[in-house]
Amino acid sequence: MMGHILHDWNLDEKKMLIRKAYEAIPEGGAFIAYDALIDDDRSKNAFGLLMSLNMLIETPGGFDFTGADCVGWMKEAGFREARVERLIGPDFMVVGIK
Repeated sequence: MMGHILHDWNLDEKKMLIRKAYEAIPEGGAFIAYDALIDDDRSKNAFGLLMSLNMLIETPGGFDFTGADCVGWMKEAGFREARVERLIGPDFMVVGIK
């Protein structure tokens, strides 16, 4: 599980961290990444958008992302399924199953 981690890194680093998580878990295992995801059309979750701006200011390449982005990265890493689920407050989680 990675909580409020992926938004700290640039795209290549995000993908590398997801790939390493994939490699570390057993077949049938799950990887969960939770964060203040931006809605897919980038128009409703003001908190996620502002957090992304904050990450762009505070880090060399960090940014927040949509659930669809993260699902795509997980599938690219090899996860056979991935889904987005809403959590309490501004956070969502993306669950990838190996």
